[in-house]
Amino acid sequence: MFSKIGFLASAEAGASPVIPKPAEIIVGFIAFGLLFLIIRARAVPRFEKAYKDRTEAIEGGLERAETAQREAAEALQMYKAQLADARGEAATLREAARAEGSVILEQMRATAQEEATRITASARASIEAERQVAFNSLLNEVGALATELASRIVGESLDDAARASRVVERFLADVEKSQ
Repeated sequence: MFSKIGFLASAEAGASPVIPKPAEIIVGFIAFGLLFLIIRARAVPRFEKAYKDRTEAIEGGLERAETAQREAAEALQMYKAQLADARGEAATLREAARAEGSVILEQMRATAQEEATRITASARASIEAERQVAFNSLLNEVGALATELASRIVGESLDDAARASRVVERFLADVEKSQ
C-alpha cells in the first residue's frame, strides 16, 4: 500500500502545482465564458442604465440650474427696469407736484392781489364819498358863515337864496385863488 502511495506521490510530484491541467483550463474557460455572458446580459445593462440615469440627472440638474440662473438674471433685469421706471415716474410726479404747487401759489397770489385791489378800490370809493360828503357839509357851513359874515359887513340881510349863493360862490373863488 505504501508503494501505491509512493507511486501517486511520485506521479504527482512530476506534475507542477502551478501549471493547471488542460481539463481544468477548459472547464475554467467555459465557466468564465458563462459568467461573462451572464454578467454582460444582466449586470452590464443595469450598470449602463444607472450610468445613463445619473448622467441625465446631472445634466438635467445643470440645465435646471442654468435655466434658473437665466430666469434670475431676467428677473433682476426686469426688477432694475421697473425700479428705474418707478424712479422716473416719481421724479415726474415730483415735478408735476412742484408745477401744480407753483400754479396754485400763483393763483393764490393773484386772488390775494385781486382782493387787495378790490378792498383798496372800495376804501378809496368810501374815502372819496366821505370826502365829498365832508366837502359838501363844509361848503354848506362855510356858505352859511360867509352869508352871515357878509350880512354883518354889508349891513343888509342876505336871506335871498340867489344872492346868498352868489356871495358864497365869490367867496369860494377867492379862497381857491389864494391857495
